Amino acid sequence: MKLIRFGQPGEERPGIVTADGSFDVSAFGEDFGEQFFASNGLERLAKWWAANSSSAPRIPENVRLGSPVQRPSKIICIGLNYADHAKESNMQIPTEPIVFFKSTSSLVGPNDDLIIPKNSKKTDWEVELAVIIGKKATYVEEADAMDYVAGYALHNDYSEREFQLERNGQWVKGKSADTFAPLGPWLVTKDEIKDVNNLKIWLSLNGKKVQDGNTSNLIFKIPFLVAYLSQFMTLLPGDVISTGTPAGVGLGMNPQVYIKEGDVMELGIEGLGTSTQKAYAWKQQ
Repeated sequence: MKLIRFGQPGEERPGIVTADGSFDVSAFGEDFGEQFFASNGLERLAKWWAANSSSAPRIPENVRLGSPVQRPSKIICIGLNYADHAKESNMQIPTEPIVFFKSTSSLVGPNDDLIIPKNSKKTDWEVELAVIIGKKATYVEEADAMDYVAGYALHNDYSEREFQLERNGQWVKGKSADTFAPLGPWLVTKDEIKDVNNLKIWLSLNGKKVQDGNTSNLIFKIPFLVAYLSQFMTLLPGDVISTGTPAGVGLGMNPQVYIKEGDVMELGIEGLGTSTQKAYAWKQQ
C-alpha cells in the first residue's frame, strides 16, 4: 500500500494511493500515527479497504499532502552513511553509525515551502531514504530487524551547516528548524519495494541534478541500523529513521553552494515518489 495524509496543516486526513488514483479513508477511523502502527493498522486497513474501496471518496489531484506519518516520537538520522558523502565532507568513513536527532517540529509535507531560518547563511539539502518503524523495537537482533519495519518514504534532511558544524554542541541544532523535514509523498509498505538496497536516489537544484546515487551504496544497511539503534533506545511505531545522503550536497561543492530564496529543490527515490520544495526567507510573523 501507499499511504498519504492530505489537507491543511494540522487538519490532515488519511488516504490511500492506488493505480486508480488517491482515495480518502477517513471512514476507517484512524490517522497514521503510533497507535495505528502498534495495533496492526496496516493489516487492518488492507482488510477495510478490500471491503470498502468502492465507497471511498476520491481525493482531488491538487490537494496539499502532509507528512504520511502523523508526528512520530522520534526522527533519528544517520550521518555520513554514504562513503562518497563522507569524502566530500572531508570526514572519515564511520566505523559505527553516526546518530543524531531531528526535532519532530521540523516535520512538514513533501511539497511544503522551505523556510530558510533566521540568521542562516548555509542552508543545505540532503535527499534521504527514510524507514518507518512498524512496531515497538527494543534490543532487536539484526536477523529479525525487518519484521519491525512498516515501510519507506522520501525525506529531505535539510541542514544549516553553520549551526550544525560551527556552533559547537550536537548536530541537532543545524537539523531542526521548522520545515527542515519534508517527508513523503507516500509511506510505501515494504512489500511493494523489491530491493530497498538498489533504489535510485536523486536531487535537483533549480533543474540541475546535483545528487545522483543509489541505496546500494549505504555503508550501514537497514536491518543493521534498526538493530543497532534498538540497543540504545526503544523504537516506537511510527518512528522515522533517515538513513543518510549520497554525495552532491552544497557543503561538498567547490565553491560551496547554499540555498537562497527562490531556489527550488526537486528530489525522488525510485518507487517512493518525488517531492518539490521552494525556498523562502524567514520573516517575522
